Amino acid sequence: QVQLVESGGGLVQAGGSLRVSCAASGRTFRRYALGWFRQAPGKEREFVATISWNGGTTYYADSVKGRFTISKDNSKNTVYLQMNTLKPEDTAVYYCAARSAVLAATTAPEYDYWGQGTQVTVSS
Repeated sequence: QVQLVESGGGLVQAGGSLRVSCAASGRTFRRYALGWFRQAPGKEREFVATISWNGGTTYYADSVKGRFTISKDNSKNTVYLQMNTLKPEDTAVYYCAARSAVLAATTAPEYDYWGQGTQVTVSS
């Protein structure tokens, strides 16, 4: 069983930066691929970024490519999402997810564990 707890959300102006973190419990964390998803009001949850178990492979949604960076620190059981050049359309609840597999994945059904989410609001 893996428990995920996100932190670091908040309010930021357009063009600013924010880093959200996700701390995981569980001894097998280093063998898990991880992902970030987001859900804006009235919209479906969408993929943002994913990273393989060893950090060697990452994928990003086109909407965040070049602005967001996902990283994983196995020594701290933590995954990060660095968000730069934020836009109002990035406003959403951001969810961390883990899958008991080593390969990165871009769809929600491929993930086994989810955090409770952290709110990110970008003002114009």
